Parts: sequence; C-alpha cells; structure tokens
Amino acid sequence: MVSSTGRAFAESRPSLPARAASWIWHNLFGTLLNTALTLLAGLLVYRIVASGLDWLVFRATVAPAEIRTCIDNGGACWAFLQDKWRLILFGMFPYDEQWRAALALAVFGGLVITSCVPAAWATAERRRWMTALWIVGAGILGVLMLGGLGLRQVEIRLWSGLPLTVMLASVGMFLAFFLALGLALGRRSRLPVIRWICVVYIELIRGVPLISLLFMANFLLPIVMPAGMTVPNLLRAQVAFVLFFAAYMAETIRGGLQAIPEGQYRAAKALGLGYWHSMAYVILPQALRTVIPSLVNIFIGGFKDTSLVVVISMLDLLGTANSAKADTRWLGLFMEAYFFIAMIYLAVCASMSWYSRWLERRLAAGERR
Repeated sequence: MVSSTGRAFAESRPSLPARAASWIWHNLFGTLLNTALTLLAGLLVYRIVASGLDWLVFRATVAPAEIRTCIDNGGACWAFLQDKWRLILFGMFPYDEQWRAALALAVFGGLVITSCVPAAWATAERRRWMTALWIVGAGILGVLMLGGLGLRQVEIRLWSGLPLTVMLASVGMFLAFFLALGLALGRRSRLPVIRWICVVYIELIRGVPLISLLFMANFLLPIVMPAGMTVPNLLRAQVAFVLFFAAYMAETIRGGLQAIPEGQYRAAKALGLGYWHSMAYVILPQALRTVIPSLVNIFIGGFKDTSLVVVISMLDLLGTANSAKADTRWLGLFMEAYFFIAMIYLAVCASMSWYSRWLERRLAAGERR
C-alpha cells in the first residue's frame, strides 16, 4: 500500500516529457553559447548524414553496371562489390573451394559465441564438454582449410582475406595471453634470474614496432633454421604476433596483480594454499577481472593490426581489398572496398567491446564494495 507521502511525491514529480524538455533546455539551449554550439553541431551532423545517405543510397549504383555508369551517377558503386566481394573476403583461396573457408568462419564463430556464454564453463563437466568441443572444432577447421577426408588440398600460402585475419588475431591473442601470464608472474618473481629475464623480454619487445618483428620473423627466421627446413609465412607472422602482444598483455596483467591487496595473498597462505593454487584460485581471478577493459583493448588492437602483414606479402582483409581495387575494369574505385572492410572491422571490434562491458558488469568489475 502506498503511503500518502509517497503519493504526494509521485504527484509532485514532473512527467517524463517535462523532465526531457528541462534537460534539453538546460544542457543544449540554456545560454547563448550553448545554443550556438548546438545549432552548429546539428548543422554539421545534418550535412554528414545527408552526404552519407546521398552517396550510399540515393545516387548509388546497385544493378550490375560498368564503371562509367558508376562515375556518371556519382554515388557508391555497389556493382563493384557484387563483382569483388568473394575476392575481398577469401582472396587467393581457390574459387571453387571458398565455401570451405566460409564454413570454417561459421564454425569458428559458433565456437567463440558458445564459449562467451559463462554458463558453458560453470561446472567441471561443462568445462570438459567445452574443451572436447574445441578439440573437435579445431579438427574440423583444419580439414576445411587444409583439406583431407576427400577434400582437395589447399596450400597455406593461399590462405588470405578474412580467414587469415581471423586466424592471426584469434590464435595470436590466445597464445599470447598464456605467455603473458607467465611473463607477468615471472616479473613479480622473487628469483632474480627469472625476474630479469622477463623484464628484459618485455621491455625489449615493447621497445620495437610490430612491423620490425614481422620483418625479422619473415627474413631472419629462415636464416637460423636448419638447412632444407622451411617455415610457412603464416607461422612466421603468427610467432611475431604472439611475441609482440604477449609483452603488452604481461604489463596489463602485472598491473592487475599489483592492484590486489596484500591481505589476499596472506589469506590464501593462511588457508594452506601453495603458490600456484593461490594464484589459480584467489589472486589471478581477481586480477584478470580488474583488467578486463585493458585486455579487450589489446585484443581489439591485435585484430586491427593484422593488416600490417601486408608488408611481408601476405594478403589479409586489407590486402585483398587492395587487390580488388587494382582490377583495371574498376580502376579508380576504392571507397566501396574500404567501406566494406571497415564495416567488418567495426562489427567485430564493436562486438568485442560490447561483450567486455557486459562481462564487466556481470562480474561487477571496478565497483566499490
């Protein structure tokens, strides 16, 4: 039953439209300066949106056409993407076998989405099922991309486009994370040799750009390998990615470890837990929860930095887009290809950002208790 005081407060409280109008007036038009800035920002947004819609929709060429028709219309030439979208997505992967690359991306996406559901890892039995699912999924991905079991063999050097970008980013970030855990714990070790080895590695790797590591992996690694032994370009680039991002993740995780109060370490010790058990069950869960935003920021950066492999003659998503626009039949068109891959990057990066915020709220990271 609502009290008279509660009813009086509800009746005296302004309605939602009144509150919205009050907020708009005080924040957007309260002063002469605010009014001028609001009108200027509105005009700028209008011009950007109107120009974008004009290029994307109203003057766009959708039906199959020649480049002259696209130029005359002055808008986006979606006919170009209709002709080149498979090249942009799958690159040099054999044309008749591109369904395998598409299916591999779908299988990988399904595994990732399933793994992002916390309930899938809630119990020991579910964790075993998820581990088995990933093992089976990895085998399916290997068969689809490499061949076998009746499928045509596809050389690794032909992997390009979106599958290459996803592979470099996902495998690289996964392996870099576990290497980073060891580096972060090693840098906080009481053993001087282990600590200084980790310090030197982290500072050395963070002191050079990723491009330099890619060049070293591509040109120096074959020199130090035994005679007659070759390493695929994909594996060289993957090693460079793992080494580079592990150094950055290690410092992020170390910051999370330092944020844990000393009392947590003492409490774990008082419970009779050894070093590894206390880290696994007490310290690391709290530290990793604290640094979720920073880790996801590194994941997003790693996904976008896969475009740097173009400098060592590997065609990632950006490389295949550049190849598509080099066709003489569509010479001069490039905005459509870059817009297409930009939407792909935006979708993937926004999904990671949204999931990190959701996970952060679910774990109540950063809240005061």
